[in-house]
Amino acid sequence: MQWLGYTIDYGIIGLLLLMSIIAVGVAIEGRRFYRKVKIAAYRDKKALELALMKRLHVVATIGSNAPYVGLLGTVLGIMLTFSTIGSQGYVDATGVMFGLALALKATAIGLVVAIPSIVFHNYLVRKVKVALLRWDALYAGQDVKRDGDVVPRPVKSAGL
Repeated sequence: MQWLGYTIDYGIIGLLLLMSIIAVGVAIEGRRFYRKVKIAAYRDKKALELALMKRLHVVATIGSNAPYVGLLGTVLGIMLTFSTIGSQGYVDATGVMFGLALALKATAIGLVVAIPSIVFHNYLVRKVKVALLRWDALYAGQDVKRDGDVVPRPVKSAGL
């Protein structure tokens, strides 16, 4: 059952580390894109929204699934602990504590990956909303495409 310990240490924690690197990379890329995007260059709001939302789902997916990957490491660590107890025939407090520490390490790392990913996602979604509101303010009252339909300029009232 030593392979299970290596699976937790290198497999689960390695996967969580990879997920963390991807989330940070996508967040940095998104922030850099939002800084230099020219809202006036987009005459169609949907095209702007598609450009702004690119890869944002990756950060959300990592943030929502990292705790489950950590939980998988926890379950495997507890299985390793019970297997060790069963194969030895007696309860060794040191072995039990080592196995539980390994299990909790995976959970903690899963949360360490998930929490910043959710923060990054919320930050990027806020930037998207602000950019779309700026687009609305820029093209207010003009014949532009909004949600795929051409919206005419508002007609001035007859003084009613």
